[in-house]
Amino acid sequence: MQSVRVLLTEIIDYAGLFPPAKLDMDTAVRNYGAYLCSKDKWMLGRMIVPVVRLDEFEKAADHLLPRDLSVEQWKLSALMPPASDADLDALYARIAEFNDRHEDPANGRSLIDAVEIRVDRSEHIDRVMNETPAGLRTFFEVPIDRDPRGLVAALSGADDEAPVCAKVRTGGVTPEVIPTCEDVVRFLVACNAAHVGFKATAGLHHPVRHHSEEVGAPMHGFFNLFLAAAGLMVDELDEDEALELLEERDEYAFRFTDCCAAWRDLSLDDEQIALTRERFALSFGSCSFTEPIDDLRRLELFPGG
Repeated sequence: MQSVRVLLTEIIDYAGLFPPAKLDMDTAVRNYGAYLCSKDKWMLGRMIVPVVRLDEFEKAADHLLPRDLSVEQWKLSALMPPASDADLDALYARIAEFNDRHEDPANGRSLIDAVEIRVDRSEHIDRVMNETPAGLRTFFEVPIDRDPRGLVAALSGADDEAPVCAKVRTGGVTPEVIPTCEDVVRFLVACNAAHVGFKATAGLHHPVRHHSEEVGAPMHGFFNLFLAAAGLMVDELDEDEALELLEERDEYAFRFTDCCAAWRDLSLDDEQIALTRERFALSFGSCSFTEPIDDLRRLELFPGG
């Protein structure tokens, strides 16, 4: 199952503070610390923490953050207020203060190396890009219920010292906030054309598209999304075929071996998958780290059993 590991390495950004889990800070921090020490940590990416709750995070995580230089530091992504509301100078100063303090092992090692911010106008993108400090990657959450090409194009050609990517909301706790497959594939095509990487957030607890009785609507699957992105990036799928992949609900239409991942007639080798994960389809945020793994085990697709 090497191709599963290539597809899913560091793919889940833990968002336990957010709905539907909506855990308290102490519980979310304990969970993240436990996942980092588990045999499943290879699937784990950053923890998502609102920038306005960093004080609360520091208090909850103080006894868990590593103080040994041989242990990997905790990596965080700071969720910002919408660009139209954000006092960027104050927020970036708070992030810099956090990173300076936690560079010292005595204070517990942690690093905010990414921020996430919602935008709906290109001038907001320009403002954020102009003010972002070097070393921070910014994920711009763009609306996809309308043509996103203008906003996505505004992200291309960013400074390598402060790289930018798109962010797409793929689910929620009510049916009306879940984007259609048509909207999602239009977003993927726009990002691919502009050579802009992306992350997804919300609704991707399960590998394959399915109907959620709890939400009362179809939910997107992370196999569907990330393999559609890979197929588009390596020019093995056109837009219509990617849409068909996003709509796929048959778990057994997806096949994995040590050298490739396949969906129906599409076959992607490990090198193509790795390149997609590195440059294009970067991660997804989930309030549960265990549900995706439970499904992979049920499908007998989890490396190591």
